[in-house]
Amino acid sequence: MNNSRHNEPSASISLGDVYFVIFRHKWKILALAAAGLAAAAVYFFFQQPPFQSEAELLVRYVQDSRSVNPTENNSRVTSLVDLGASVMNSEMHILCSFDLAAQVATNIGPAKILAKYGGGDDPTRAAFVIRDNLKVEGSKDSSVIHITFRHFDPGIVRPVLSEVISDYLERHLEIHKAIGMSDDTLTEQTTQLRLQIAQTEDELRMAKTNAGIIDVADSEKAYSEEISRIRRELFQAEADLAERQMSLSILSGKPATTNPPLTASVPALQIAQYKTASTRFAYLQKRLDDYLIVQGFTEENKLVKEARTEIAQVEKTKTDLEAKYPALAEMETSSPALLAGPKDASTSGAALAALPMRVKILREQLNRIQADASKLDEAEAKISDLQRKKQVQENNYKYFANTLEEARINEALGPGRVSNIKAIQTPSPPFKDFGKFYKHILMMILGGVLAGLAWAFLIEFYLDHSVKRPAEIYSKLKIPFFLSIPDLNHHDRARLAGPERRQIEYNQSGVPASGGALEATRWQVNHALRSHYDALRDRLVVYFESINLTRKPKLVAVTSANKGAGVSSIAAGLAASLSETGDGRVLLVDMNMEQGAAQQFIHGKPSCKLDDALISEKRENAMVQENLYVVSENTNAELLPRALPKRFAALVPKLKASDYDYIIFDMPPVTQTSVTLRLAGFMDNIMLVIESEKTDREAVQQASALLAHSKASITAVLNKTRKYVPARLHHDLNPDV
Repeated sequence: MNNSRHNEPSASISLGDVYFVIFRHKWKILALAAAGLAAAAVYFFFQQPPFQSEAELLVRYVQDSRSVNPTENNSRVTSLVDLGASVMNSEMHILCSFDLAAQVATNIGPAKILAKYGGGDDPTRAAFVIRDNLKVEGSKDSSVIHITFRHFDPGIVRPVLSEVISDYLERHLEIHKAIGMSDDTLTEQTTQLRLQIAQTEDELRMAKTNAGIIDVADSEKAYSEEISRIRRELFQAEADLAERQMSLSILSGKPATTNPPLTASVPALQIAQYKTASTRFAYLQKRLDDYLIVQGFTEENKLVKEARTEIAQVEKTKTDLEAKYPALAEMETSSPALLAGPKDASTSGAALAALPMRVKILREQLNRIQADASKLDEAEAKISDLQRKKQVQENNYKYFANTLEEARINEALGPGRVSNIKAIQTPSPPFKDFGKFYKHILMMILGGVLAGLAWAFLIEFYLDHSVKRPAEIYSKLKIPFFLSIPDLNHHDRARLAGPERRQIEYNQSGVPASGGALEATRWQVNHALRSHYDALRDRLVVYFESINLTRKPKLVAVTSANKGAGVSSIAAGLAASLSETGDGRVLLVDMNMEQGAAQQFIHGKPSCKLDDALISEKRENAMVQENLYVVSENTNAELLPRALPKRFAALVPKLKASDYDYIIFDMPPVTQTSVTLRLAGFMDNIMLVIESEKTDREAVQQASALLAHSKASITAVLNKTRKYVPARLHHDLNPDV
């Protein structure tokens, strides 16, 4: 049989796993649930809730404490939108402070506070009682503080809470008001700052008058624009002057220099193209300046982009011509007169005479404007210092003026009147909060149940590593699984484990026969497990068919990973079930050094050795019933581990030549020194019996690994399983007996 026929369960916990854990550990869960219920009962009868009163305060804003020095800039009204959590926490700490509780205890009277707490007149203990029974909570994303006071005296809760709120408002005012500043000091500081501001304004006005300006920024901008304009005009005049001189020299036939004309070697067609490109370039440049300067277009404007594209094309044409005819690059390309053609000589001469004077005047204007700008730069530093000084003085003046005004308002309102904190709910009449009381009781009960469940799951998945269900063999041990056999000694199955569990029935006389041994008359399998042994027989037969093992005899060893797993009972039951099919003889060999299953047979008949059982004439004493023979190999238990492997190797040919259909070996548990490991290689199948809830999973893995070294075919049987989950909740393939 192959484990590939079974689908491995998922790694997650299934509903069946939950049912199994709950019903297997139900008494633990019920015990802890009962403990939680008992704790809830004790709490109900001995911890009745005290009386309480509730109130709510709205904190609209908090004016922070101010120091005498206004330059620290720590004076402002803080909105709850900006620092809501910080402000609310600060106010709640004031409400929960011991100093406030001590003040309330003094005002109410320590004797009244401590009347229900053992009596006395100690103010400190009364303050601790008030603080411990005062609960202050802030609402999330809100500026409301919820205050609750609890006390076992219904006549004290409301007055105490009212006193807490009243004393808190006074303490809030003391903490947040300006520190160390009297009205006289504030008035004096305000007057001095007013005079200082007036003096600074006079100095600033005088500095601007001397510099001849009204506003520094505006003057700097005006000077900058004027200098740019004069420079443009100066450059244009100088260009015009050079142009006129060149034009006049050409018209008069007297070159301006002794050098030959620059365009002498340039064809007329290229000169015309160059003239057209230059004219076009000047026109496009002028249009671009109009877009950017006059109309205020940006570089992203479509018209600006088109103009720049055309300028680039014209400029490329000029560059190509200049590269081909370098003489064109040396011409005064900025002078339209040279390229435009001849003009009237008299007009050109007059214009030429006026241009030098224009250039001179523009240079003088530029020098004068630059000198005025330098004076402005020198005066700017002093003006800026005076402006910064005035700004600081104005800030200080505003600070002291506001502080003085607030002090006068607080004095007019009187102590305890804080306009930024209002009570939106005054202290309520005393009442008992049974809602939270019952909630605590329910939490105790649920806590007991949850603790029981946690304990059960902790034991099941972390502390108890034994194999309990077939699913663990599939998923964790990876061993081909045959059958799950129930535990008849568990709960209502115990009645089935009575007299009918006898596997040997003696003769009616009950006295020893000849030879001094009782004679077994017949083999009787416990009817409660008969169906399971038959099912195990069928699984074994199908397994051999699946691996195409048809030879006889078939050698099957039954062993376990620990003592007491039920190996002997399963070996005897399997042998008896195989013998009842009528297909052939079955030999059960007891190789267990302790009292195994075969002992039940050889006590009723004279003992028979394995050698004799392989000889037809000598195996009569080994016969228990038709087709079932039982022998023992543990008479010399001390020599068995050393002698048996050698002896067994010699018997293998005889075993294979015998006329048995199946030979079942009742083997000792698998250990590192067990004879089972040395004989496993001779077997056709090793049936590993796992005792449910007793055999450790790691022990099974180790036993399986040791048997795997002998290349034996291993299958598993889960014995003594217990069915905890009712069939109506979870169905499986292991029916109840």
